[in-house]
Amino acid sequence: MHRQAVLFCALVGVHLLGSILLEQAMAAEPAGEWQTRAEATNYRRTSRYDEDIAYAQRLAAASPLVQLQLLGKSPEGRAIPVLVVSKDKAFTPEAARATGKDIVLVNAAIHPGEIPGKDAGFAFVRDLVISGKHAALLDGAILVFIPVFGVDGHERFGPYTRINQNGPEESGWRTTAQNLNLNRDFLKADTPEMRVWLNVFERYLPDLIVDTHDTDGADYQYNLTYGLETGASLDPALVAWQKVAFEGEIFPAVAGRGHVVSPYIILRDSKDVSKGITQDPSEPRFSTGYGALQNRPTLLVETHMLKDYKSRVTATYDLLVEIFAHLKRYPSELRTLVARVDEQTVARGRRYDPNFRYPLTFKLSEHSRPFQFQGFETTLELSAVSGSTWLRYEPTKPKTFTIPLFDEATVEKAVAPPLAYVVPVSLTEVIDKIKAHGLRHRTLDGPSTLTVETYEFSAPVWEAAPFEGRIRLKDFKLTPIRRQITYPAGSLVVPLDQRAANVAIHLLEPQGPDSLLQWGFLDAIFEQKEYAEAYVMEKMAREMLARDPKLKAEFERKVSEESAFAASPEARLEFFYRRTPYWDDRYNIYPIGRLTAPENLPK
Repeated sequence: MHRQAVLFCALVGVHLLGSILLEQAMAAEPAGEWQTRAEATNYRRTSRYDEDIAYAQRLAAASPLVQLQLLGKSPEGRAIPVLVVSKDKAFTPEAARATGKDIVLVNAAIHPGEIPGKDAGFAFVRDLVISGKHAALLDGAILVFIPVFGVDGHERFGPYTRINQNGPEESGWRTTAQNLNLNRDFLKADTPEMRVWLNVFERYLPDLIVDTHDTDGADYQYNLTYGLETGASLDPALVAWQKVAFEGEIFPAVAGRGHVVSPYIILRDSKDVSKGITQDPSEPRFSTGYGALQNRPTLLVETHMLKDYKSRVTATYDLLVEIFAHLKRYPSELRTLVARVDEQTVARGRRYDPNFRYPLTFKLSEHSRPFQFQGFETTLELSAVSGSTWLRYEPTKPKTFTIPLFDEATVEKAVAPPLAYVVPVSLTEVIDKIKAHGLRHRTLDGPSTLTVETYEFSAPVWEAAPFEGRIRLKDFKLTPIRRQITYPAGSLVVPLDQRAANVAIHLLEPQGPDSLLQWGFLDAIFEQKEYAEAYVMEKMAREMLARDPKLKAEFERKVSEESAFAASPEARLEFFYRRTPYWDDRYNIYPIGRLTAPENLPK
């Protein structure tokens, strides 16, 4: 039967299945040694890192279907636990891919104060392999589960982490020991934790990513909200799969288990619900944005922190059950689709098309559609404390509003991808990032003089304060240029006929919102290192004017037409300095070259 033709029947079946499974779950609550810390305390508490490692070790020891991998070291010396759960005992990446099954990577505790995914994930693994309640769900997929991603933040443990969170009694801190937010680090990969994650991703190449969080921002009836990429950053075929799989089947089934489900809620105006909500495309610093670059559907799970902890854990648990149930009903459907999109990405990189524009940034249009928002009555009061207005929610008075939803994204900046990039060996941090993302590349054996496209910058402006440990480049102007550059031995050539080409584009194209240029990895190109003394340049300028009438005319025109130039002795002398062979021809020039002609590719 055709995939779409079964949708209605599947929905009916899903709701019936959900009711049956819920009854079974209520009748088979785990007892004794296999209860998680959350379950054993009636969801008042969550476990510590050492307890989590011990529980993961017990799962691996008790079941031949589980392998525990302790990978890398955090800044404070903790390994990141990864549980691989496979009915076929396919624990290596090679064995897992060879099964033909979908591989699902589930992140928990990327923000360790938002911990439902860990407790839900542990319970889910247990019910896959110990209680056997959901053993059949492993028929369709392999689970790669990271129960604690932000391991150091997890152990900054206490009751005062998130100010209005409704349980557990104590939890971890949002950021790493270096005070960096892992869910802003996917592309720049500054943290050792993220480099471990990228290694796991590159080796296993999961077909679906699930990233679990709690959210606040507003109060409403939903206990489970979600985010999915639907813009041009994700292939339309994968967007269509998400719509059928998640919106058509999985989310209705989760709602059938008693949860109130909604797209992620971001109010346009935090004090006026009637102005609506927005759903922006994610930038690649986020899990959802990065997953889109890798051609992987990525589900952002945001349970509502004001709901009790049990509600949040069980919502996440039920969501995992329904995801795996869906993958079992349609075995390898997602994997086949992902493989096809990967192949198309590789094929796109085999020829340069100046008319093809790959999107880098997006903006939301003012077009909206009606959305039935299940919220609460609110009142807006003048506050004697803050001196501003105060939005008060009335949680005992549920109310459904019809409000606008703004989710129509249009492309703001785009670029024609080259055939390859050339990165000089001197850019060691850039090369480290290329390698961290597993991008295929080759190294020049000797010096190569190449004709490349690149950019000349002007008017750079930096942010006034650090963000994620770096001073970002806020704004700049760029002009495309062509020039010959000699790249030393050891320089990297990064071709775009590869599966992860979109990652390379976002790392290396300056206008990418999380490009390495904008994160400050190439700031030195904006620094002038050699200068001409005024007494030298005064004499040289007169000599240049005397022998070059065209230069004299150009200078006199600038003086007469540009008042700022005319009023600046420094600018007037620099006019001449720039036209001498002493001027630094690398100043404000992007050193990473774009190769667009096959004949210019180094042999």
